[in-house]
Amino acid sequence: MITISYSSKFLRQLKKLEPALKDEAKIRINLFKSQISHSTLKVHKLHGKLDDCWAFSINYKYRIVFEYVSENEANLLVIDDHDIYK
Repeated sequence: MITISYSSKFLRQLKKLEPALKDEAKIRINLFKSQISHSTLKVHKLHGKLDDCWAFSINYKYRIVFEYVSENEANLLVIDDHDIYK
């Protein structure tokens, strides 16, 4: 199991999501905590200006970007659509 911390920006973005998407995000975060490499998360390393970060899917459109703090700890940075990659 991995320990999760949340950036203030992430928490603000999560709060603004519509209820159904917020619920789906919480489900995916719990799945990430218990099974980081679960295939439905589609965890992947980012490149370019986000090359120190990773992301996992909430749905086809939305992603959560995170960074590893240590082997057993991740910090969730932002939750957004694919525009976060630009």
